[in-house]
Formats: sequence, C-alpha cells, structure tokens
Amino acid sequence: MPDAAVISNSSPLIALIQIGRLELLKQLYTSILVPVAVAREVEPTLENLPDWVVVPALADPLQPKTVSGSIRPGEREVISLGLELRTALLILDDQPVRRLATSMGLRVIGTVRILMAGKERGFLSKIKPELDRLRAVRFFMDQELTTRCSLRLESFLRAG
Repeated sequence: MPDAAVISNSSPLIALIQIGRLELLKQLYTSILVPVAVAREVEPTLENLPDWVVVPALADPLQPKTVSGSIRPGEREVISLGLELRTALLILDDQPVRRLATSMGLRVIGTVRILMAGKERGFLSKIKPELDRLRAVRFFMDQELTTRCSLRLESFLRAG
C-alpha cells in the first residue's frame, strides 16, 4: 500500500523502538504520519524523530465529546487524521480504538501485523525472535489477536 498515507499511534512506534525495529516502518512505507499528540508521546522534544516521520497539522480534530472518554488524545488525533485522508492505513494496537476506527470505515493494522509484513517482504529473517522481544518489553497480545493471526504466525514460525 505504498500510495496510501500511513498514520501511527504512539504504542506501535514505542514498541518498535523498544525492540530495535523502528526502521521496519521506513522499509515498508515511504513515510509515517504522526499527529502532534503522538509525536509528543514518542519524542517529547520533537527534535529526534527520523526525517521520514512527518507531523502534519490536523484540519478538523475530533472533539473529546465525539468519542469515548477512554480514547486518549493521540488516538483521537490518529483517527481524526485518518478521517481527513480517508485512504489512510492506521497503525493502532488498542482494541477499543481499533474497533472505533474500523466502525468509522478506517483501515487498521497493528504492531504484530507490521512484523508479519516485514517477514513477508524479506526484511526480517525470522518472526519468532521479534515476537519474543515484544513479549519481553511487556507488549500485550490478546487472545483474539493470537487466534486471528495464529495460522499466519504458524507458517512464519515454520519458515523461521
């Protein structure tokens, strides 16, 4: 999906930084858009983000009263930017936020899917060590995610 905008929330970026795989996003996509609230969560000074991480201004941010109070500012801005760009692919990990974005007609993937895409495209030689690193940094993978991805993960694990 090289032509669509790719918008990330902070948790996928932080998880990929923690396991040393942030560059995988650049390999998979030309650039990543992150709203200001997300950029502040990831890099408070906004000075050390890679040059391929773009921080656009929002034209029409969702107001807190429009969405559940449990949706944090960064997540709200990711959804807002996704709605503005309509063809965007959102990278979100939190299940309630993923459900909300999907219910609004937005396309969503998560951190595990990024790793799977990296394996599929040959940027990662093995997926199991990456998943183990995610678990080591206390990245939560719920049963629903594990069940949905199990067949694909099993084929990756068999392949290395």
